Amino acid sequence: MTSDIKIFSPSYRRSNNCVIHKYLSQVNYVVAESEKSKYKDVHEKIIAIPDNEQGSYPKVCNWILRNGGDKIVIIDDDMKSINRWTKRVSKKLNEKQVYDFLVKGFLIAKEIGVHYWGMNINKDKQLYREYIPFSLTSYLGGPFQAFYKNDLLFDERMLLKEDYDMTLQQLNKYRKVFRFNMFYFDCKQAEQEGGCATYRNFDTEMDQLKLLQKKWGSDIVRIDKADRSHNLKKKKSKIDFNPIIKAPIKGI
Repeated sequence: MTSDIKIFSPSYRRSNNCVIHKYLSQVNYVVAESEKSKYKDVHEKIIAIPDNEQGSYPKVCNWILRNGGDKIVIIDDDMKSINRWTKRVSKKLNEKQVYDFLVKGFLIAKEIGVHYWGMNINKDKQLYREYIPFSLTSYLGGPFQAFYKNDLLFDERMLLKEDYDMTLQQLNKYRKVFRFNMFYFDCKQAEQEGGCATYRNFDTEMDQLKLLQKKWGSDIVRIDKADRSHNLKKKKSKIDFNPIIKAPIKGI
């Protein structure tokens, strides 16, 4: 990996639970100054920012975007691995392979003129279509986000939907993002304490969903009410807090 690619992992109150440094040794944990000593006991690469720059995930990410350089990767602290589908077999990338993947990702971003790229958000083989190895208009999930010469910042009102909003911001301005569909990440996401879990609850999730829809419109941000439990009782109403986004842009 070239020295101009920087990997950052925002972390808050999870010094005992963060694991990405065990997989990628070059990751930099971005933490509050008041927590620096706790994280120093875990990993040597620590970037401490003022406590007043903490408070929410998008706020910390904006600090990273302002100070991180031209090639930035923001990755979750609970990321366990990055994997690739080859035919019907999933293979975990080793550390060197991940760094090689990042170099290629930024090269593609430069060549096709995108500023935001990532990978598949789901590890379910049935959801990977071999005949669509790449996407240019698909959502990029927060656990892995790569920025190339980016000039857009996260909307700090979007405490829990910042990645959906960033995807839409990028599509709105540049008309495309880039997603490797054959690669996917494996992480715990909402299962741990600390981080976004300090303010994540039912009411906040619903408020955030409504805010995202209000900003972009109900034609673009759709609330997913599909019941995938195979329960035939029609009286039950279920809501997936992960919205469906449909940008009005032709392409895959």
